[in-house]
Amino acid sequence: MSQLRITQVKSRISEKQNQRDTLRTLGLKRIGDSVVREDSQQVRGMIRTVAHLVTVEEVD
Repeated sequence: MSQLRITQVKSRISEKQNQRDTLRTLGLKRIGDSVVREDSQQVRGMIRTVAHLVTVEEVD
C-alpha cells in the first residue's frame, strides 16, 4: 500500500474538540509536525475531518 505524509500547517486553537482529538489521534501535536501513515479508509476519514489544518502528500 502507499503511504501518506500528513503535516499540520494551522493551529488547532479555536477548533472543535473532535478536530483536536483527530489531530492527536493522527499523532500531530504542533504546527510543522509530520507523520507518515498507511493509506487506508480510516486515515482518509481523519484527514477529511481536519483537511483545513493539514497538508497531505503521497510518499513512495
